[in-house]
Amino acid sequence: MDIKQSIISWAQEHEREYLEDLKELIAIDSARGEAKPGMPYGEGCAAVLAKAQELLKKRGFDTINHDNYVITADLNGGKTELGVLAHLDIVPTGDGWKLPPLEMREDEEKIYGRGTADDKGPALAAFYAMRAVRELGIPVSKNCRLILGSDEECGSSDIHHYFESNPVPPKTLSPDADYPVINIEKGGLHADAEAVWEPEDVLPRIAWIDAGIKFNVVPARCSAKVLGISPAALSGYMASAADKTGAKFTAEADGEGVVITAEGVNAHASTPYEGINALTALCALLSALPLKGRGVELVRGLNHIFPHGDFYGVAAGIAQEDEVSGKLTISLDILKMDDHSASVQADCRAALCANDHNLTDVMREKYAEIGFTMADNRMYAPHYVPEDSPLVQELLRTYEDYTGDRGRCIAIGGGTYVHTLEGGVSFGAAFPGVNNNMHAPDEFAVKQHLLLTIEMYAQIIADLCK
Repeated sequence: MDIKQSIISWAQEHEREYLEDLKELIAIDSARGEAKPGMPYGEGCAAVLAKAQELLKKRGFDTINHDNYVITADLNGGKTELGVLAHLDIVPTGDGWKLPPLEMREDEEKIYGRGTADDKGPALAAFYAMRAVRELGIPVSKNCRLILGSDEECGSSDIHHYFESNPVPPKTLSPDADYPVINIEKGGLHADAEAVWEPEDVLPRIAWIDAGIKFNVVPARCSAKVLGISPAALSGYMASAADKTGAKFTAEADGEGVVITAEGVNAHASTPYEGINALTALCALLSALPLKGRGVELVRGLNHIFPHGDFYGVAAGIAQEDEVSGKLTISLDILKMDDHSASVQADCRAALCANDHNLTDVMREKYAEIGFTMADNRMYAPHYVPEDSPLVQELLRTYEDYTGDRGRCIAIGGGTYVHTLEGGVSFGAAFPGVNNNMHAPDEFAVKQHLLLTIEMYAQIIADLCK
């Protein structure tokens, strides 16, 4: 039996074992929490690292915990040639789930739960690939190091901490994006801004807005309280806004005012067109209401530069694209407002042609025009590895061999652990044409795709570390 067939047989034989291990990881709420002594990202992130260490040890691998930032495991004692970087933290579960987000469920084809696709499922698949190489006795002389982090969703400070005192492997991969090969990760901008004013007594007015859970998640549910208007008076406006935006609106009397709730569809901020942004839909509704005061003036300004359905920065004056990396995207994801202040966060993923002059400076001016002061944020750089690099070509060959499909390089708006690592690329684990609902309710992974990830990563490890 050749190596490829041995790997495929091993993966199939260990599928149930893999799913049982993954179920234990999914059960842990590893969204970033409040830092505590020895737990830089909170109890949940520390717990998932500990559980991963327990599972890896059970399968015969020693691990090292690096200050509860990351854990590492080595294939052997050779010189490290390949680093595989994945993460065990998750975005908050959010609302709208039909299934329990922290209880892995499965049917014949799929498994469901927060982290099944992003990134606990692929992270464990990378480990099982290392297991396959070791347990099949595939001859390798160089080491593959698995690096599992716990802060990828909130900035990747965990990986920066690790590499401050550890060398970067000559070759690095991350199973935290898409197949076939991601050789471009766009640059971007966290366009944060705020406004402050004196409280006002005018009616009707906005009392407060609570919208968004995380800067890189398209919000699926947002609320606002308005004073001096009745639920009955809102019905026509809500019907019109629902027709224009695709969001659903409800209004409920609350003391002297009305609480309006907008419901949309979650999406990753790098692909905002895959969701329905409840925040921009709410802004559209509030802008149409006969409200007074500074609060609604600011909302109308936001509605002007972030109109619902404008994913590409056209209204903000930052639309741009190039042939290699595609279009810039931007998503307004957070708005918090009370009777005297407002803060917003927009997440922009920029094409290779973007820079601080044609992106950051323009956004700063646009915010100023509508009464917001933008934070002193600057654009972060894109990541680009030429398609003809040896590592990329090796990955494309493996993908074609195991899937039978044509391999190609693609650009994404998301950023992975390899974004700052020279020559590093993302390889999987989402397959073309499959929307895994990452950062959205009912996230899922296809079982066969996870098995393929085990198989392809085992082959890559065997080839690069021989």
